[in-house]
Amino acid sequence: MAVRRSRLELVFDILLAIQNKGGRIKPTHLMYKSNLSHKLLNGYLEELLQKELILLEEEPVKKKRRPLKVVRITDKGLSFLAEFRRMREFTDAFGL
Repeated sequence: MAVRRSRLELVFDILLAIQNKGGRIKPTHLMYKSNLSHKLLNGYLEELLQKELILLEEEPVKKKRRPLKVVRITDKGLSFLAEFRRMREFTDAFGL
């Protein structure tokens, strides 16, 4: 049976997916990469927006299409990733 991810691991996975795509990603692609439902992802995105770990932007596109929504990671989000990696290395060093 699979182990469920903690809330912090989910946040880490979301931010890591954004970072791995060059710091910006479409919400649908993020949903697939983080393996979350639309409803759950929106809840997490709302929290990450409030905590200023990400930005939700609209990019203009050519022709008469609607603007493209993009999720961007902030410097604060990148700091979270670095600190979470340090914490994970620390706990792994002690087998926790």
